[in-house]
Amino acid sequence: MSRIGKVPVIIPEKVKVSVDGQSVAVEGPKGKVEKAFDKAVNIEVIDGTVVVTKAVDNRFANAMTGTARSIINGMVEGVTKGFVKELEISGVGFKADLKGADTLDLSLGFSHNIIYKIPQGIKVTLKSSTDLVVEGADKHMVGQVAASIKSFAPVEPYKGKGVRIKGEFVRRKEGKKTS
Repeated sequence: MSRIGKVPVIIPEKVKVSVDGQSVAVEGPKGKVEKAFDKAVNIEVIDGTVVVTKAVDNRFANAMTGTARSIINGMVEGVTKGFVKELEISGVGFKADLKGADTLDLSLGFSHNIIYKIPQGIKVTLKSSTDLVVEGADKHMVGQVAASIKSFAPVEPYKGKGVRIKGEFVRRKEGKKTS
């Protein structure tokens, strides 16, 4: 069995965890997250901790105990602290603008602006017209929204124009040379 899977997840104060069969719901000050897990694992709440054990004895169940425990730990962390991804937009005329609370208007050098509908449970704020902050309680959704926004105009290697996640390194290439 996974070494990570053997460690119980400690439930902090102000966090409520409910297990219904293979579905786990975690509710806290930053929001509510719910996920369903495979039948290869048993999930129980025992004395203020979440314990994940394998239901069957095979290799898949061994792997799933560690995976399920890690996901549940991320859910607990998400509803207490939250997750944040920062995006940078670089390029002449490249900018972002919020239209209401759930629509992001991106101007990324195309002939038209890109209208991105922000999913429920995710909050996007603008530090400036070129710096975005994606926040939420669900680690997967925060990463998915950041990746979706980045996919509209990934950084190109010659001039460095595009959308990047803050701190991401993009190898720059040298342009054509004339003799």
